[in-house]
Amino acid sequence: MSNLVKNQKSILRKLGIEQLNPMQEEAALALSVSDNLVLLSPTGTGKTLAFLLPILEQLDRKLEQVQCLIIVPSRELAIQIEQVAREMGSGLKINAVYGGRHFSKDKMELKHTPAIVVGTPGRVADHLRRSTFSTKRIAHLVLDEFDKSLEVGFEDDMKEIVQALPNLKQRILTSATEGVAVPDFVKLDNPVYVNYLSEGKKTISIKRIISPDKDKLPTLVNALKHLGNQPGIVFCNFKASIDRVSEFLTDNDIPHGCFYGGMEQKDRERALIKFRNGSHQLLLATDLAARGIDVPEIQFIIHYHLPHKLEEFTHRNGRTARMHQTGTAYVLQWKDETLPEFIPESPIEEVSLDTDIELASQWDTLFISGGRKDKISKGDIAGLFFKEGKLQKEQLGVIELKQDCAFVGIQKNVSVKIAERLNNSRLKKKKVRIHKI
Repeated sequence: MSNLVKNQKSILRKLGIEQLNPMQEEAALALSVSDNLVLLSPTGTGKTLAFLLPILEQLDRKLEQVQCLIIVPSRELAIQIEQVAREMGSGLKINAVYGGRHFSKDKMELKHTPAIVVGTPGRVADHLRRSTFSTKRIAHLVLDEFDKSLEVGFEDDMKEIVQALPNLKQRILTSATEGVAVPDFVKLDNPVYVNYLSEGKKTISIKRIISPDKDKLPTLVNALKHLGNQPGIVFCNFKASIDRVSEFLTDNDIPHGCFYGGMEQKDRERALIKFRNGSHQLLLATDLAARGIDVPEIQFIIHYHLPHKLEEFTHRNGRTARMHQTGTAYVLQWKDETLPEFIPESPIEEVSLDTDIELASQWDTLFISGGRKDKISKGDIAGLFFKEGKLQKEQLGVIELKQDCAFVGIQKNVSVKIAERLNNSRLKKKKVRIHKI
């Protein structure tokens, strides 16, 4: 492993962060006096950095063994934490393991043993059964969004994982939900609680949109045209419903992406990438998107289907008004539909849909068949588009770099021409394919 030890200031500078927020500072202080921490904070407040920074300081850079295990409820959260850790530039290897991709790919990446493994409960448990990596030197365990893992039925896998870690010294549990019981098998003795769940609650505005018909699709279209071109998520309770809503939005020329559990992992990742870079500003999603995904500031969310529980309502709403920003949650309600008890009828403002804005995206997404493993950087990609593609700065959008590929946001009016011009170009020593997705 690299002997380069980077201090906290250099890591924050690399991430483009001036200083830690109060929650992150308090979490670091708590971990300096206790080995067991329960960190409660809303989605989007920086919990990943809050636990990664103290852990990185404690890892032995000369030890080529897994020393930290991070368990997460979703593939997207595993990918997100892996990305953040790599962007921190600590010199420590981290790998994400999760379902939806070949087990052999995991094994290949784990051959050069990482210091940190982050993964979903089912896939991590599978690795432990097959002894893919040793657990003897794992001293740090993070159960990120632990309540969600329990909720989606991973408790047996989580119990198996914890029991396979004989030398744990530190346990960190995070959640955006208060009052969730910690299972006995975690062995969380005398934890310190850092609770910031009361922060920022007043920044969310909840409003109602009334549909005159039981079929709320026409009203949804009117609502989206009223809200205009701003990033938002429409929540549905069932993946089958998403297909129906998606078809109706397509027929009405409303660009959007879809995100739910039954999709192929590649399609899920690309939906989020295109959402982040603005190729589409609307995401149709199940509650899978309520937590643990990396998306830009959301201006609004719409409850197309009413949630069944207060927790679902809270977490969906938490996708907007993140990090002390403002946002609006809209409840789309048929006029004869009764709201659940946890959603008050009054004093929620009723919205009049009196404007009609044409919805269109200014961005497309280009795929590049080369990534980190080819020693390609974001700077290399930007250089190619500026020098060879003759792009202006404002025409190049978000660049996302993966292990074996990259994705680039580019203005729609030049995307096809640039893809044709730069296809089969060389980045570093690799000839890459470039095409629109």
